Amino acid sequence: MDGTAADTAQQDVLVEIGQRLATSADGRLGGAFLAIVSRVHQLVDELQPSAAEFQALVEFLTEIGHASDARRQEWVLLADVIGVSTRVEELNAPCPEGATPVTLPGPFWRDDVPEIPAGSDLSRDGVGEPLQVSLTVTDLAGKPVAGALVDVWQANAHGRYENQDPDLQPEFNLRGRMRTDAAGRLAFRSVKPKGYFLPEDGPVGRLLNALGLRLERPAHVHFRVTAPGYRTLVTHVFDRDDPAIGRDALFGVRPELLAEFRALPPGSAAKHALELTLVLVRDGHADGATPETQS
Repeated sequence: MDGTAADTAQQDVLVEIGQRLATSADGRLGGAFLAIVSRVHQLVDELQPSAAEFQALVEFLTEIGHASDARRQEWVLLADVIGVSTRVEELNAPCPEGATPVTLPGPFWRDDVPEIPAGSDLSRDGVGEPLQVSLTVTDLAGKPVAGALVDVWQANAHGRYENQDPDLQPEFNLRGRMRTDAAGRLAFRSVKPKGYFLPEDGPVGRLLNALGLRLERPAHVHFRVTAPGYRTLVTHVFDRDDPAIGRDALFGVRPELLAEFRALPPGSAAKHALELTLVLVRDGHADGATPETQS
């Protein structure tokens, strides 16, 4: 079959699929399926894989499935490292100018963390360099958001989260759920986090290593902020001095999310301080609309 005949046969297949999908009860699903199939065909034409290369792809995708379970989601990791997860977040939660950008929650958030008093120490084992955090939550107009529920979670001084090390770290270590005061402020103590590498022992990690792409994540602290009348904000704040700040494997770094983990003078209660403001968006706020000024 020459090239022209092959192209015609391919178009016939795509047309046939479209006709069969025309009676689909779910037009959104059918349209998405046809778009994906069409782009896959285009990619095959562009790359012209050999039969062996196609088989290697099938084996890679199969291995991703085998590596995924309730504790580890290799498919999500693949979406993360190719930037798809971040793009979906951006499309579904456009960030008005002045608002804190939304980022990926990552795989280590827990929904069962108990609420604790503001001012608490999140370090339950005392391991690491003490960090004092001062946080203010406001709306786009700068008005404080009182009573906002703030979830915090982070890696320890070795770049490990508590639920990665259930035998080495206390339950809920470096996690907390606290509320802002009437001025929208919240303070707590923790330890300075360390950056880390994404898992390299699975198919996605091996692929990125083969491509020469690094799996580093610069040091950061995660926040999830909820308040009545506001969009939920999930974000993380990065140590601007981390050497990996320009090569985050998950593409989460934004200029607005860079912060200074400031060194404190000797004799201070903590060794480092972090001061930041998180800006929420009201429910129903349209991107590009006038910043909210209503009470």
